[in-house]
Amino acid sequence: MASYTVPAAVSSSLMFLFTKRAQTIKNICLLSRRCTAGSCCWRLFSSSVSSRSSSSDSPGSRDILGHFERLLRRGSLATDAQQRYVLQRLALLQKSLKTYTNSTYLNPPPTPHSKDHSGQPQKNDAPAAETEPHPKESPPPPKGLYIYGNVGTGKTMLMDLFYSHVENGRKKRVHFNSFMLDIHKRIHRRKQSLPKRSLGKMFTYDPISPVAMEISSEICLLCFDEFQVTDVADAMILTQLFEMLFKTGVVVVATSNRPPDDLYKNGLQRDTFLPFIDVLKEYCHTVCLESGIDYRRLDRPAAGKLYYLTGEPGAEAYLDTLFEELALRQKSVTGPRVLSVLGRNVTLQKACGSIADCTFDELCGKPMGASDYLEMARIFDTVFIRHVPTLTLSLKDQARRFTTLIDNFYDQKVRVVLLAAAPLERLFVQTGGEDERDRQLLDDLGLSDEAAERLTLFTAEEEIFAFQRTVSRLREMQTETYWVEGDRSYSGRRLKS
Repeated sequence: MASYTVPAAVSSSLMFLFTKRAQTIKNICLLSRRCTAGSCCWRLFSSSVSSRSSSSDSPGSRDILGHFERLLRRGSLATDAQQRYVLQRLALLQKSLKTYTNSTYLNPPPTPHSKDHSGQPQKNDAPAAETEPHPKESPPPPKGLYIYGNVGTGKTMLMDLFYSHVENGRKKRVHFNSFMLDIHKRIHRRKQSLPKRSLGKMFTYDPISPVAMEISSEICLLCFDEFQVTDVADAMILTQLFEMLFKTGVVVVATSNRPPDDLYKNGLQRDTFLPFIDVLKEYCHTVCLESGIDYRRLDRPAAGKLYYLTGEPGAEAYLDTLFEELALRQKSVTGPRVLSVLGRNVTLQKACGSIADCTFDELCGKPMGASDYLEMARIFDTVFIRHVPTLTLSLKDQARRFTTLIDNFYDQKVRVVLLAAAPLERLFVQTGGEDERDRQLLDDLGLSDEAAERLTLFTAEEEIFAFQRTVSRLREMQTETYWVEGDRSYSGRRLKS
């Protein structure tokens, strides 16, 4: 077997992995919840801000604005008036949640004139004016926040800072993809538990409200990262789901790149989704975080070279060498790995311990989705992705999967090493011919060419919009801080099954 001299770029990456991580890892705080049969892995807390704070900031210190000011004085964050304003709004909500419970909304007090099982008033009932006064209605729950703005402005960082300071155990922080996967699992589980229908007998069952009640009984604060709606199946259930969550007192804090009115913009059957936007606005304050700065673009120490171009001499050999050096630290042998996802097998051709070496086609060229990528994020802390093509409009499906892949890897701090056909800023280009499958789908749906020009399913508007986030995140994923925080071997961050 040919032997390679470890290039300087690879040596630099390995130096951050093997020597510098110890001093940074000790400050990383992340809790994870075990995946259960009916729910996927929900990350409770992970933030680069927490890793920059000292131990004196976390135990017993719940002054979120004071913590923010200390981060500014240390130079961990840049002064940003809009970030400060958003955090002030979050601090007010944090205080109101300290003793908050939604039990009142889950179990409303009975009215003074209760009825018996026959539905008739009891004999001793008297007119309302002659009996005890009507109980006071419960005050409305605190309004949540919907924070939107361009990529890299600090939305996720502020939400994680808020979440870590909320002194209420009934809270969850979750990526929107993970949340919707869990919703679909819960719905499926409830449908499966129904008695089998007799031949010729039909009955309807709506599992969405019971699922919402189930979640409301578990938490009273729900924090979403990357609120986005691109799937028609998600769009159809969100209104009923969130209307019930809000009515049962669940407070929602969400981040998004889109304002509420632009959610599911130009999506199929969007008219049925519009009531959800009204519900969201009723129960959440809308706050724009738009400083015009993508902080991921600012100069930050790089973790060696982690993005290679296909045309670079020796690029494949560099990736081979880096993989071999990382594999030496694993207590495993290199070979294929079979992952079990929702009752089916996903095979990766090359893996070693917590490292996977994949091709773009292997991960995005076949029908895979968020559940597959979440399972990979649970098992691997480092993933090589080779032969990423220039993504044109004729590769919309692959672009969607790649965006979902990076979203889930970024959320779980999975490190990536890429071999791509173009520099990061030119990886997605808005060109390409009409997809024959789009033409067939138009015909099947009975839609005109004019309709196709409006629907994001065909225009790739959503992919173009989302890929800005992908590029921004990939840039951060090449930094020293991200690379070191993503190492689970020292931090104990391996997600459990």
